[in-house]
Amino acid sequence: MKINIDFKLDVNKVVKYFILSDLTFLAGWGLLDPLFAVFVIRNIPGATVMTVGIMAAIYWIVKSTLQIPISIYLDKNDGEKDDFYALVVGVLLASLTLFSFMAVTQVWHLYLIQVFKAIAFALYVPAWTAILSRHLDRDKVAFEWALASTSAGFAIGITGLISGWLASLGFNLIFLVGGFLGLASAIFLILAPNLIIPPRKMTLGEGILRDHGPANIQK
Repeated sequence: MKINIDFKLDVNKVVKYFILSDLTFLAGWGLLDPLFAVFVIRNIPGATVMTVGIMAAIYWIVKSTLQIPISIYLDKNDGEKDDFYALVVGVLLASLTLFSFMAVTQVWHLYLIQVFKAIAFALYVPAWTAILSRHLDRDKVAFEWALASTSAGFAIGITGLISGWLASLGFNLIFLVGGFLGLASAIFLILAPNLIIPPRKMTLGEGILRDHGPANIQK
């Protein structure tokens, strides 16, 4: 089963797919981020403003510590299979962390979830940027990066706008919708055409099939 999106933008297919998956993924977190501190303080026994600060520190320190070795590992391997797998695992893990907030009853649960969230984004950010960078159109680099940032910004802004209404119906609804948006992003990547990892079938004379190398930005 495959899906084939071809909305009218003057950019190549890889850029289209990755922008769409990214805005779907980040839209889920856009629901949570504006009201997360409110959720923590109101719903978790013993949580304070200091708890929120510690959570932020855990996330950023762990993510920043892991990103460099992960990116070095991804750069050492030829092709993009490892980048693609790291991307999908990161999206799935991040989605599971959103669902897991529904089971939080103690402060230490929050800290543990932040560690897993940090691991997820430490996988996601280097992998997503690496793949997108290799496939940017040579004469549209600034535009396509701006398009990616703008699309994500609109998605986060719109979901942030409706997050207050969802929270009035219960924070679990935010976790469910956000988690499912993340899963939708992962499923979208998995079902997308073989733009990153080519088909295994080869015609006679093709030789050894390698996964894609850098695109025309490096030519």
